[in-house]
Amino acid sequence: MYIRKYKQEDCVDLSKLFYETVHTVNSKDYTEEQLCVWATGKIDLEKWNQSFLEHCTYVAVEKEMIVGFADMDDTGYLDRLYVHKDCQGRGVGKELCDALELSVGSKKFTTHASITAKPFFEKRGYQVVKKQQVERQGIFLTNYVMEKRQEQETFQDTQGGTKR
Repeated sequence: MYIRKYKQEDCVDLSKLFYETVHTVNSKDYTEEQLCVWATGKIDLEKWNQSFLEHCTYVAVEKEMIVGFADMDDTGYLDRLYVHKDCQGRGVGKELCDALELSVGSKKFTTHASITAKPFFEKRGYQVVKKQQVERQGIFLTNYVMEKRQEQETFQDTQGGTKR
């Protein structure tokens, strides 16, 4: 597996991966009705492509197939992180998040994590700021506003002092 920058021609594949992932992986935490308003199958590809181009966006590729994607804006807001339904638990999400956090270099990262994704983000050091109900087409979905603050790294310099 390798991580690369998003290309415009990836958009259709990302929309399919998004739909399939939501409707399989998230089905343990959300009802069918909730899944259908979350991932309707009718994505405005122009808008998605534009947001991917405006954000720092990476895709994970394995054997010429996209197995995950993630994007973050320049404020450190992680907008989307989705890993192929057959590649869960293999480090794809970790690699994508690592790449984004290094590239964006914000002092604070935030995301709106699903019930399903909450444990993943907690393992990465994100903390719940608040639980919320998001309304889509009259249906409510629970998610969590989560935040991770970057700590400045401390190390010994060659003169024996501490630097930040």
